[in-house]
Amino acid sequence: MQYTIEARELSKPHSNRPHNAESLRTVVVANDADEAIHQYVRDRDAELVSFTQPARGLESIGTVKKEDTVFLVRVYAA
Repeated sequence: MQYTIEARELSKPHSNRPHNAESLRTVVVANDADEAIHQYVRDRDAELVSFTQPARGLESIGTVKKEDTVFLVRVYAA
C-alpha cells in the first residue's frame, strides 16, 4: 500500500531565518502507517520523536527530528 507523508518544519533553534511552513510530500510503500513512518525516518537518517495512530481515522500524526530541526508529519494512505 502507498502512504503519503507530509512533513512541515516546526522549529529550527538558533536560526535567524523564519521557518518554512511549506509541506514536503513523500510517498512510501509499506504494509501500514507504522512501517511507513519508520522507513521515512531511516531513509532520512532522522529520529522519530513521537507517533500517534488513531484507533479510527485516516491519518497518523508524529514529530521527527533531524539535526536541530523538528518536523510535524502526517501519514495517510495515498
